[in-house]
Amino acid sequence: MMKKNAWIYYSIAAALFWGVWGIVAKLISEDVNPYTNHVLFTVGMLFTIPFVMGKIRNEQPIRKGIIWGIISGILAVIGNVAVFQSFSSGGLAAIVIPLTNLYPLVTIIIALLIFKEKLNWLNGIGILIAIPAVIMLSGQTLLFDDPASFINNIGLSSWLLFSLVALFFWGIFSAAQKLTTNYISAEWAYAAFIISSVFITLIFIGLGKVNFDFSTNTFILGSIAGMLNGLGVLCSFAAYKAEGKASQVTTIAGAIQPVFTIILAILFLSESIKYLELIGIALAIVAALALSYEKKKLAST
Repeated sequence: MMKKNAWIYYSIAAALFWGVWGIVAKLISEDVNPYTNHVLFTVGMLFTIPFVMGKIRNEQPIRKGIIWGIISGILAVIGNVAVFQSFSSGGLAAIVIPLTNLYPLVTIIIALLIFKEKLNWLNGIGILIAIPAVIMLSGQTLLFDDPASFINNIGLSSWLLFSLVALFFWGIFSAAQKLTTNYISAEWAYAAFIISSVFITLIFIGLGKVNFDFSTNTFILGSIAGMLNGLGVLCSFAAYKAEGKASQVTTIAGAIQPVFTIILAILFLSESIKYLELIGIALAIVAALALSYEKKKLAST
């Protein structure tokens, strides 16, 4: 039973690591720009290599899998940079964050139309419940507090285009993760992801985008955030390798991640919880349960 449902546990573990990452990353978000953040994250991910060394030493990877692993890493970083550009172009966090957090919708479309994944009716309900849960748990409530203002702020502008780019590339990134594990192990997929991250780090440094004028405390916290983010990526690769469907894994992780972040923020940052977030947490849990449901296969006679 444990092995059969391994993808569910890996998905929740990914959400947990990313949830803790959200807290740590928040502590340094105002100290460094996203390019420097990426460098620190990459440094942190390098410390997680021992977790996968044993597996990659004993396995000869398929080149196609490595290529897709590198592509998935590049897609993730493009999404990250697009969000930064959205904010720099005047995008309001109250709109950008809920909008880009809907990236699982892109993954779901790809999973259903291209991967030909099959979902039961309860899984479908889970997806419908997860969408409002993600918005409620985004930490930005303008859509609910002042819907008219939210709508009025949306128009054809550069910040909106960058937000849509982030949503699009993050959604493709999740789908590419699933595709990668069709050819290689989760450990090799993660190693390829790190390779792409290091490559992009060198590009950022070469372009002069990275500011190395940061404190030791920022370096430590940034590296820890990178480790947590990396472990979350590794768990998501493991969930896909354990036959988790892209439409289910990305939606469960995307909906549950902010639940962990909010709970940890209450416990360690003394933040308060809003009624919308309470509703969002309840919906996220219900959505995760619905998405994890699989019909029992009838025994053949």
